[in-house]
This record gives sequence, structure tokens and C-alpha cells, in this order.
Amino acid sequence: MLQIAKRYVSIVETVNYRIGRVMMYFIFVMIGILLWSSISKTFFLPSLWTLEMAQFAMVAYYIMGGPYSIQLGSNVRMDLFYSTWSDRTRAWVDSLTILFLIFYLGALLWGGFESTQYAIQYGERSYSAWRPYMWPIKVTICVGLVLMLLQAIAELIKDIFRIRGEELGRVE
Repeated sequence: MLQIAKRYVSIVETVNYRIGRVMMYFIFVMIGILLWSSISKTFFLPSLWTLEMAQFAMVAYYIMGGPYSIQLGSNVRMDLFYSTWSDRTRAWVDSLTILFLIFYLGALLWGGFESTQYAIQYGERSYSAWRPYMWPIKVTICVGLVLMLLQAIAELIKDIFRIRGEELGRVE
């Protein structure tokens, strides 16, 4: 059972590491979209698609990079007492709080699946002048939530190992 848990953590962290490293450069996509928006508004006719496309790119950047951020431990944490605790105490607190995250992500994913199903079934479009289909960004959000949920479970497993006195290495 321990080997299965270690293998699960290894696979999830490898996938999220690679996706996170790719998404890290997605900022340049957003820069390109916003640069085109500025150029087109200055020299040509304003593009209808640039604002919404930049928003979609930001959502993809954020939601697909989230699991990588959790993996690196670069999420925001109130460090009033945390830094003074032992590794074992941190693992206990982290394993308790990660359960709330798992519940929250599960609720978001449930709503996200229903919303995505609706968008696909009825061909939902944005209310803007551009009117893009909404299902691609909703699918992206659901995939990102699944990856974040898998990473949260991997973090719980790592905390359990830490409580037991074992340390699982980080994927690089």
C-alpha cells in the first residue's frame, strides 16, 4: 500500500511539474494578446476578441499553474506560528487543512462539471460582441481543478508520510 501511495505521488507530481513548467511561459501568450490589443487600438480598428481572450488566457494560466504552485509550496500561508513549529506539527496541521481544500475543490469540480455539461449541451456563448463558445474555457477549468485535486491528495499523502517520520522527495 505504501508503494502505491509513493507511486501515486510520483506520477501526480511529475504530471503537474511538467504542465506547470509549460504554463509558466503562458504569460507570454497573454503579453502577446494584450500587445496586439494595444497596437490594434492605436493603429487599426480595435479587435473585439482581445479582452476576452486575455481573460481566458489568464484563467488557463492561473488554473493550470495552481497545482505546480501547491507542489512547490509557494501558496500563500499565514506564517505567524507556522515557522516556529516542528516539521511533524506542520505536517499535522497541513494534513488537517488540506482536507478542507480537498472538500472545496470537490465542490468546485462538481459545479464545474455541471456548468461544462450545460455549455456543451446548449452551445453556450459569451454575451460579449465576440461571442465565443464557453465550453473550451470551462473544460480547461475542470481539467485544472482535477489536477489541483490530485495534487492536494498527493500533499495529504506526503504529510502522512512526514508524520510517520518519512520524507518523499520532490520531483524535479
